Amino acid sequence: MLVDCHVHLDSFTDGEVSDVMGRASAAGVGFVVSAGTTLGSSERAVELSGTFPNVFAGVGVHPMDIDTRLDETAYDRLRALASSTDKVLVMSEIGLDFMEGTPDRAIQFEAFREQIRIARELRLPIVFHSRGSHDDVLRVLREEQAYDVGGVMHYFQANERTAGQAVDLGFYISLARPLLRLPGLQAVARGLPLDRIVLETDTTPQPFKAKRENWTEPRHTREVAEKLAELHGKTVEEVEETTTANVRRLLGERWAVVERHI
Repeated sequence: MLVDCHVHLDSFTDGEVSDVMGRASAAGVGFVVSAGTTLGSSERAVELSGTFPNVFAGVGVHPMDIDTRLDETAYDRLRALASSTDKVLVMSEIGLDFMEGTPDRAIQFEAFREQIRIARELRLPIVFHSRGSHDDVLRVLREEQAYDVGGVMHYFQANERTAGQAVDLGFYISLARPLLRLPGLQAVARGLPLDRIVLETDTTPQPFKAKRENWTEPRHTREVAEKLAELHGKTVEEVEETTTANVRRLLGERWAVVERHI
């Protein structure tokens, strides 16, 4: 099976999630991990994981959603959510975002460090966001010893140097649909060891697209796998087997939870 290790299903209704996951299953996607970006969306991700066997959850606060400094009540709520069910597999989505107009960087740094500490405390792999902030994110991960739990560099679109640094820290590189259209990313992906790559779609509602059938969904994980197979001179089956084995290694003992539910 294929695994979509990073989606955002929290804004969809249960009926829509059922349809999305039906199409995913038809495309050979065994399960997805729906990431939180706020306390509320993390709660919804956990709720969905209890409703759908092939939906698992990540909890976390995204750097673009940190309007004010997170307090201990917020961190305690994250701990409680992460511990509320064995279907929470990762701390996700956390990190730093330095694009213009994003929240105060000091607040972002604090929230990122605190959530890494929660992940280490609960032994959860970390799925991190690093738009415009790769060097700082990797530095914080190193300083906070995030390599103890490992994780994933989400929606990767950086250069070979950054990929190498993330891999050297023990993190996997997650590739999504940009791989289909960006020659520079294709060149980096071609040089990456297949055993350090996982797949995702970053699915979220896309009402800006005129046709609903054009929205990115977990079913598109297969397109990413096909492109990666082409770049590496492998069969799609080999890419499927290897990337899913990578997720299994990432999750460690938590893989048994996946097997119980799917």
